Amino acid sequence: MSDNTSKTGSPDRDRISTSEDYEVRYWSEKFGVSKEELINAVQASGSNKPETVEAYLKQQ
Repeated sequence: MSDNTSKTGSPDRDRISTSEDYEVRYWSEKFGVSKEELINAVQASGSNKPETVEAYLKQQ
């Protein structure tokens, strides 16, 4: 099921969906990392919550 881009409420903003290109692009630009680094950080941190992924990236 694809993401409904017209529904951008809190649940959508509280998670990083690595299956959606526009979200990967947004979050990688926000965190200043490549798309691959973002996807690896989501997997390595074990979470798709932006604050957890950001904390993981800062540790690297």
